[in-house]
Amino acid sequence: MPTRSARSETGQPWKERWAGLFFVAPFLLLFAFFLLWPTFSGLWNSFFNTSLAGVRGEFLGLQNWREMFGDPAVWSSLKNTFVFTVMSTPPLVVIALVMALLANRQGLLGWLLRFSYFAPFVLPATVVSLIWVWIYQPGFGLVNGLLTAGGFAEIDWLNSENRAMLAVVITTVWWTVGFNFLLYLAALQGIPAQIYEAAAIDGANGRQKLFRITLPLLSRTTGLIVVLQLVASLMIFDQIYLMTDGGPNYATRPIVQYIYQNGFTNYRIGYASAISYLFFVIIVIVSVLQFKLFSGRKEVR
Repeated sequence: MPTRSARSETGQPWKERWAGLFFVAPFLLLFAFFLLWPTFSGLWNSFFNTSLAGVRGEFLGLQNWREMFGDPAVWSSLKNTFVFTVMSTPPLVVIALVMALLANRQGLLGWLLRFSYFAPFVLPATVVSLIWVWIYQPGFGLVNGLLTAGGFAEIDWLNSENRAMLAVVITTVWWTVGFNFLLYLAALQGIPAQIYEAAAIDGANGRQKLFRITLPLLSRTTGLIVVLQLVASLMIFDQIYLMTDGGPNYATRPIVQYIYQNGFTNYRIGYASAISYLFFVIIVIVSVLQFKLFSGRKEVR
């Protein structure tokens, strides 16, 4: 029998505790090297005039942070990011739910719907952006071709300050809705069929089954999708950079692109670090609010 000193307070031998530590040590080392160290290093760089080569210049104190709060481009980029998030999140949730309801069936039709709904999600951002840039082209693009066929005037989608963001949102919905669709479909298939059979015996119609059984049982999945979608939309960069490069007149430039421009175009790593930490705080606040919101709903139930 091991002595009391050879055991932990929970009664577990110290050898077993050290064995568990050795198993998780590789992950902890990678976590510290690729996440913790860059996090603190970036925060430290925000107080210096750091160059792209990683050479720290003079100590600036809070000068980068003061400049950031007084920079109109920071706030306009944040506004564009929030506009994109507000425009893209609702359709990405609602359309994904409708698609999952349509594809939740047996047979060849269900398989074809699942394949066609999810297929765009596997395409890389460059391919998706190239496809939709051609679709939006005036003169020979598909969208303008449909408009002129219906008697409407052509629209220069990607070069209009009022419509460029809408064009990017449409592209994003077409490209990424397949992931949310997959989550909804998995949740739908996890609902026991006996619930619907019992409801049918009680005389429930299709509308009552949808609003009183399906949607309430999908509430947790909806909460997960909303949180994931908000975070993903706030970090928008690829399709905007490839389709509009933040234009026209910076009307679609998100905050991530502005951070990229300061860090890798203007070579101001310290200033870019300060902006990135402001954005990090915003994402944390949004995530916490979402967590509180959905936790509150569970408590009400």
